[in-house]
Amino acid sequence: MDKQGQEMFLQFILQRVQEGKEDEAKEILLENFRKQDEGTFSQEDIQQFIPKMISLIKPEKMEEIQAVVKRFAGNFGNN
Repeated sequence: MDKQGQEMFLQFILQRVQEGKEDEAKEILLENFRKQDEGTFSQEDIQQFIPKMISLIKPEKMEEIQAVVKRFAGNFGNN
């Protein structure tokens, strides 16, 4: 994912995070982006990312987020 894609993904997620959890979500996302940029982002990182983010997302936004994260994870192997 390029920088523009990362920023769009970040903003999309942050708009759907529970009130007061934005900083935690941003930190998790930025760490994953850093690993992706370095080429060290792994399937294990994805597996850790999903439960962390699920705990931060507004319940009513969960289905929408899951669809996007699945696309993100699916595209990971294509880069």
